[in-house]
Amino acid sequence: MAGTNLQDSFPGSVHPTADGGIMLSKLDDIINWARSNSLWPLTFATSCCGIEMMATASAKYDFSRFGFEVARATPRQADVIIIAGTIVNKMAPVLKRLYDQMADPKYVIAMGACAISGGPFFYNTYSVVKGADHIIPVDVYVAGCPPRPEALLHALLSLQEKIKRGETREQG
Repeated sequence: MAGTNLQDSFPGSVHPTADGGIMLSKLDDIINWARSNSLWPLTFATSCCGIEMMATASAKYDFSRFGFEVARATPRQADVIIIAGTIVNKMAPVLKRLYDQMADPKYVIAMGACAISGGPFFYNTYSVVKGADHIIPVDVYVAGCPPRPEALLHALLSLQEKIKRGETREQG
């Protein structure tokens, strides 16, 4: 970001010395700052919301500008899972296994009406799970059917702010 001063984004303060300065901060604040600016998402797209999630990584929206550069295909290298689309009972154990394989701390974004509440399909069939939070804990919800790429960007930035503040949920 052009014109952004490191002192504005880095958690801490600079104390001037004869040789330049010393930056002081709490270790937890530095860890949370670094963690929030290098999130590696694992994509779990089961339906139409996956297209909007892919659009968020495209050149027009480019979520790599915000620290989500490396979308991973393995849970062992990811720290945030983006659930995009309908979750059926047959996929629920797979989602739980992927979540369990992620290293702590791990974060979850539920994207779209189907991932949040089962969407319009919950009432028409017995096999649809009524939201990802019935399987794994969710940190941020993205409303819409399907949600716009801007909404997913807002959710990712909201998750970054949550991590920077040190807000964590109980890991179950």
